[in-house]
Amino acid sequence: MNEITAIELKARLDAGDDLQMIDVRQPDEYAFARINGTKLIPLGEILRRMNEIDQSRETIVLCKMGGRSARAIAALEQSGFSGRLVNLVGGITAWSNDVDQSIPKY
Repeated sequence: MNEITAIELKARLDAGDDLQMIDVRQPDEYAFARINGTKLIPLGEILRRMNEIDQSRETIVLCKMGGRSARAIAALEQSGFSGRLVNLVGGITAWSNDVDQSIPKY
């Protein structure tokens, strides 16, 4: 599985790389803490809504710590998703710790 750290992701975003970010947490988690520019598709809806993910763009998938996003990537790949999927190591917690401490932790 492809992985990226929060610091690497920040550098790529700052460089203007064309990335789409999918957050697979629950709506209440997303409302509490999120990275600007992410799209919420909860893990339980990921296969039903995979048509909302542009397969021609690199996709960063994230959750709280990286476990649910890894499961989402595995499910998408098993369902024939052909785009590049990358798991954010440590999820939004790593983003809060390493990139933007203003994002609350839970």
